[in-house]
Amino acid sequence: MAKPTETNSAAHGIHGRRLAFIFTGILLATFVSSLSETIASTALPTIVGDLGGVEMMQWISTAYILTSTIVMPFYGKVSDTFGRKRLFMAALTLYAAGKAVCGLSMSMGMLICGRCISGLGGGGMSILAYATLSDVVPPRRLGTYMGVAGAVFTTSNVLGPVLGGWFVQVPGWRWIFWFTIPLAAIALVALGAFLPKDGRHAVRPHLDYGGMTTVALAVSTLVLGMAWGGVVFPWNSWQAIGLFALFAASSVAFVLIERRAKNPIMPLSLFANRNFVLCCVTSLLIDVAFMGTVTYLPTYFQIVDKMSPEIAGLMNVPMSIGIFITSTASGFLAAKTGKYKWMLVASSAIAAIGFFLMSTMQVHEAIILPLLYQFILGFGIGFGMQILLLVVQNEFPHSMVGAATATYDFFSQIGSVIGASFIGTLFTSRLSADLASTLPAVDNISVAKITPQLVDRLPDAVQAIIAQGYSDALVPLFLWFAPLCALTVVLMLLVKAHPLATIINHK
Repeated sequence: MAKPTETNSAAHGIHGRRLAFIFTGILLATFVSSLSETIASTALPTIVGDLGGVEMMQWISTAYILTSTIVMPFYGKVSDTFGRKRLFMAALTLYAAGKAVCGLSMSMGMLICGRCISGLGGGGMSILAYATLSDVVPPRRLGTYMGVAGAVFTTSNVLGPVLGGWFVQVPGWRWIFWFTIPLAAIALVALGAFLPKDGRHAVRPHLDYGGMTTVALAVSTLVLGMAWGGVVFPWNSWQAIGLFALFAASSVAFVLIERRAKNPIMPLSLFANRNFVLCCVTSLLIDVAFMGTVTYLPTYFQIVDKMSPEIAGLMNVPMSIGIFITSTASGFLAAKTGKYKWMLVASSAIAAIGFFLMSTMQVHEAIILPLLYQFILGFGIGFGMQILLLVVQNEFPHSMVGAATATYDFFSQIGSVIGASFIGTLFTSRLSADLASTLPAVDNISVAKITPQLVDRLPDAVQAIIAQGYSDALVPLFLWFAPLCALTVVLMLLVKAHPLATIINHK
């Protein structure tokens, strides 16, 4: 039998122990990058208490989201052009350096700077993890690995508040940042030792500086507009309107530049692909609903059901379990059968049912009900989470996988920003109106001041009113997500189920 050529070997991917080490490194990178988005949430009051600067508290979260979103298209395109190994290792190094700065922080300014640095690395890690998998595993086998990676990503995202609460209570908030550094270091060693070397380019490829600048401006203005609108500035203020106007202008400029760019950072040809557009829109809508839910549930359980931060965080575990089961199973089924469209449709339909059930939650109901509802929601979301990305990567030659993955994740991140910010503003305005009518005689109570610790010190009658107001303001919003998911059912029915490639197309 003839010995396989290097080209054939590359086309069929990597196997055995080498793949196991690479996959372990990717899972560690996925775990820590996802964890960074939520782990600091429960520690914010403690961090601000130690470092001061309560007026800068929002930037602890915003800084990471902003910088990680800005660099996503850059990492995708540059990795397609120059290779992924060195870029992935650079992203891990930036991430770890940023965490070290956070752990050593003596002021809020230093902490926010560290969050920016870690975001510059974290945005690349989330992109390069899935793109690198596509380098070493062909699409037909890729589903199994992506399912596990997706389960790790979402589980760490949901469990972030739980771990953050534990670190605050036991070793101290600085360990929220310190403990991820050795995990990133292990990933760095594994990927450095076992990933194939990047190819060399005789001619230096042209980089799309105009596209990078305009997309960074568009992302910055959108993220800041969503983060500050209704919180720092009223939605109809000149500051908020100016940010969104600048977002629109820079988005138009970006499209015009990309149409003429020799090597565009986000090739517009991607959007000529029907499946790509359907998957990006679906991912954006699902992430709006998902982040709009996950962001506010822990506080809901603390105020409405009087749970401790740790127990409130654990209430999200059933959602993680549901996602883990179906994310892993869907990847295995796609790899085994090559059939995936039914899972995309089922994912959206079950998620719609889950959101509808969550909209029926009531104050002081049996605890098993919200646990069951969250499991159903996670079960639905997990079915389609990684299959969407698998479909995207299957649609393009390997030379475009990085750009396609980055663009898809870019829209997912935009959905997360909208979900966490806009839904939060709607909830806050509803709660403010409710409390204004039900607590007119109670002094010094405003939405900005309501925390679980404050509520615990109030009279029982006032606690009951606030709990009911909190529930009335948040829970009905979940019903809005049900038709949103129903719309994604229609979108997924329009997907063309192209066969999954059995080899890696390096052309």
